[in-house]
This record gives sequence, structure tokens and C-alpha cells, in this order.
Amino acid sequence: MVRSAWIVVIGLVLLRLAASAWTPLTFDEAYYWMWSKHLAGGYYDHPPMVAVVIRIGTLIAGDTPLGVRLFSVLLTLPMSWAIFRAAELLFGGKRIAVSAMLLLNATMIVSVGLMIVTPDAPLLVASSFVILALAQVAATGQGVWWLAVGVAVGFALLSKYTALFFGAAILIWLVAVPKMRRWLISPWPYLGGVTAFAVFSPVLFWNADHQWVSFIKQLGRARIEQFKVAYIAELIPTQFIFATPLVFILGTMGLYALARRQAGALSARVLVSAMVWVIALYFAWHALHARVEANWFAPVYPAFAIAAAVAATMIQWAPRAQRTVDTCLRWATPVGALMFVALVVQANTGLLSGYKRDATVRSIGVGFPELAAEIEAVRLRTGATCILAPDYGTTSWLVFYLPKGTCVVQRGQRIRWINMPEPRAEQLAGKLLLVAPPGQMSDPEWQGAFSRVEKVAELQRKRGPLVIEDVELDLLEGPTGEVLDRSQPPELGGR
Repeated sequence: MVRSAWIVVIGLVLLRLAASAWTPLTFDEAYYWMWSKHLAGGYYDHPPMVAVVIRIGTLIAGDTPLGVRLFSVLLTLPMSWAIFRAAELLFGGKRIAVSAMLLLNATMIVSVGLMIVTPDAPLLVASSFVILALAQVAATGQGVWWLAVGVAVGFALLSKYTALFFGAAILIWLVAVPKMRRWLISPWPYLGGVTAFAVFSPVLFWNADHQWVSFIKQLGRARIEQFKVAYIAELIPTQFIFATPLVFILGTMGLYALARRQAGALSARVLVSAMVWVIALYFAWHALHARVEANWFAPVYPAFAIAAAVAATMIQWAPRAQRTVDTCLRWATPVGALMFVALVVQANTGLLSGYKRDATVRSIGVGFPELAAEIEAVRLRTGATCILAPDYGTTSWLVFYLPKGTCVVQRGQRIRWINMPEPRAEQLAGKLLLVAPPGQMSDPEWQGAFSRVEKVAELQRKRGPLVIEDVELDLLEGPTGEVLDRSQPPELGGR
């Protein structure tokens, strides 16, 4: 049973690697790839772990889509082991451990979330090790395991600030479970906390050197300016898809069973429930005033998969419910794999929507390699010494897909590139080629910035017959001021 489960996991890893090589980068992946070329203790948007993951992959497979994604996909293996072992320690037996591992791998949050490399990818892996380390604390009673908790939480914090919620979940666990309360007066949990912040310290030092801009940007999202309750309606449907429907049903049933004390010791029930509900309830609150992206729930899923395995293997349900559980368990992995394949085929070809527009076309760089080749031809023809772009996504795609060493720069939002060298003065002194949507020069931030503007090409990015976007190329000369807009970011009082 265990060997067969690992064969399935390895097969899913190989499938994701094949999809990684075929699918062009998203603009965020290209952006994080640029981070990986200039590793630092922090960045404007997030902590640095996503850049480290990409750097390791590109050292092995080069600056290719597969290289960018390679190490993230391979992290599936230690993540799977961690959730297998955590489920086994918390609830006992190989059957629930195998089920938890397979159900986690069946989810779209894992199949897509570890292939498309964002900060949620290393966070998802670290979250599995947080649960494992806490399960070891409960199983062994040995304080030294709190240091492992600290290391795991530290790496989660290096991935994304959402990991701060683990502190609240752990505190709830210690307070709610009588036999765990002894740790509140033990030095070990506090040493674990010190360890976590020691691992996290590069981010603290970087922010201290940059006016705490990353903390202000991300933690400022919790500020409520107005209520927009429409966003709350998006939560369950998006998680229903990201969990895959069959795993979502099992996970929901498992959380219900844990709340009803139908399986496992109190310590295990509270730990799994707290690791799910603390983050889930916060995002439900957040959705009352702002959109919650589906991938933000990533750190919930290791615990959610264990809850799903509880429902599938430890509870004797009424006959109708039992048939539902058996069906979900039997088909969760093949359905998850089929959904992943369908998404990859659709994103790359548009076949399943009849070549019409869908949610993937803007973010995934289908058609961008061909567009980049056309842009390079125009650059050579016009003699432009540097390419300007209005946003970080276009900038990053251009750097990735244009010939290595081509000067590309985003004119504004310079805080995004603060860890990276700027173009040389002579590159910005010559002709500049603006790559942007039509009408960009009418934007107030660009009006009057150059004394001579000549439209030199109109191009299109396409996926088969579908035009994804129109792109205008303008040749710019005679800057009326400094080429780069060095205004402060809005988090520091700029525009």
C-alpha cells in the first residue's frame, strides 16, 4: 500500500515536470526569476524563499520554464513524506497516512501551486513540516522538537507572512488541550519561537534597511476601508475547485467529524482543526472588504488533507454518506490529475474553451516568446538601446524571453527593483523603445516625459487564433527629466 502510494506521487511529479517544461512562465514567475538572479534578505512584495527555490532549479536546468519550476515541483516529495508521517503520528496507522498523502497530492493547490512557482509553493511545503514537528511534540513529549517547530515556522515565514498565523494556531492548541498546557511554562516553545525569528531575521534586517516597506505593504492589507461583502461569495467556490471537489467534500466531512470528537485524541483533533480554522476564518473576515485569492489558502491544505483522510478512513458513516466517502476516496486522485491535465491543455492551447478567452490568458505567457522575437526585431531595426515597460509583469517577461543582456527596465515602481543593478547611463541616453498597451503615452505619468514619441509598430500576443492583447511599440527620445521615475511607493507616502 505504501509503495503503491509513492509510485502514484512520483508519477504525479513527473506529470508536473512535463507540464512545467511545456507551459510558458506566468508574469509573476518571471518576476520572481529576476529576484533569483539577485538574492537578498527581502523584496518589496514578499520574503525571499521563492527566489531561493527558483535559483536552485535554474542552477540545475538553466533559465528555462522547467528550470524555474524544477525544484518547486521536486519539493512535492519531502512535503508528501512530511504529511504522511504527521498523519501517522497524530492518528496512527499507515492507511490514514497514505490517504492524507494522496489526498494532498490530488488537490489543485498542490499540482498547480507547486508547478507555478509563487511564495505559496515553499509555504505549502513548510506548512507540512510545521504540522509534522508539532505532531512529534505531541507524540514524544520531548522539548527538543520545539526547535524543529521553530525551524519549520521560520522557513514558512521566509516564504510568506501568512505563516504568522501559525503562532495563533499553536497557542490555541496549547491552551485548549490540558496535557499540552505544561509547555506554556516550559522554555522549549519560547526557544522554538526564538529559532523561528532567527531563521526569519534576514527579512527583518532587509525591512529595517528599507523603511519596513514590505511589512507595510502586506500587513496593510488587513486594514478595512469599506465593506464589500460580494467577495465572501467567492471563497467556497474557489476553494471547492482548488481543493478539487472530491477532496473538498472529504475535508469538510473530516472537519465536522473532528469537531464532533468522532476520531483521534483531543490533541490531534485540536491541532488539525486549529491549523485549518485560524487561517480560514481570517480570510473569511478579509473577504468582507477585499478579494481573497484562492492560492492564499495554501498553508491550510496540509491539515485539511489530514482531515479529509480522517473522514475517509476513521469514521463509520451512515450508509449514504459512507458511499459518498468511498467514492470520493477512490476517485480523488484520478479526478485531480485529470483536472490538472485539462487546465494545462487549456492554458497552453485554449482548446477546451473553443479557443476563446479564459482566466489564464493574461497571466500565463502563452504567445510571449513569439512576441518577444518580434519586439527584438523592432529594437534592432530602430537602434533602441533600452526597452521601457510600464509594469513589472511585462518587464519580467521581456527580460526572460528577450536575448540575454538586453536592457529592459520598468520606468516606475523602482522599489520593486531595489536589489538589482540599474541600466547604465549610456543605455538610457540613447533611443528608448516603449512596449505597452496602446495609448500608454496618454497616461498622466507618461505625458510630457519625452519630447519626441514615434509609434513604430503594433503587435499582438496570441494563443492560436485568440488575440490575448494588443501591444504598441513607441520610440522615445529627448527625456524631459530623469528617465526613471523614482517616486516613493504608496506605502511610504508616494503615488
